Amino acid sequence: MTANRYTFTQRFLHWVLAVLVLGLLFGGLTFGTLGYEGLSNLVGAETAGKLFTYHKSIGVLVLLLTILRLVLRVRGTTPPYDPPLSGVERAVGGVTLLLLYLLSLGVPIGGMVATAVSGYPLEFFTLSLESPLTANAELGETLFFYHGLGGLALGLTVLLHMAAGIKHWRLKDGVMTRISLP
Repeated sequence: MTANRYTFTQRFLHWVLAVLVLGLLFGGLTFGTLGYEGLSNLVGAETAGKLFTYHKSIGVLVLLLTILRLVLRVRGTTPPYDPPLSGVERAVGGVTLLLLYLLSLGVPIGGMVATAVSGYPLEFFTLSLESPLTANAELGETLFFYHGLGGLALGLTVLLHMAAGIKHWRLKDGVMTRISLP
């Protein structure tokens, strides 16, 4: 590792999470637009059920990998910016990063709570746990609405983060070197 780069593990986790979160956002927008019935009509009930299971499972995986990424970040060092960023860039970057972490934790947790309150099983690929909560369809619907809003907020934050990344990539100022894989 050079002094201006994150460890390979941190960089790898960043890009794995990026791909997983983008996939979840795409899936969530599809589910929110079509609903279960619309998706079932489009791809069949069995496939729709599998897509929802994958969405829930990958959401749990994002939660776990985000926790791991936070642990590594707290225990490791943060490479310096060379050249240093302006105060505005540091502030916007810091707030964006905080929002990315909070939403990457909160949206999956909110989805799990909404799932459990709705009486659906909590699923992680082939593992399934019946809801420990009494089903409350109205509360579940409300919680899924807020889960969707959280997903939209995460999507907008990801777009801001991507725009900053593209800006620094085009400037070739070394910022992208800190997190790039090669």
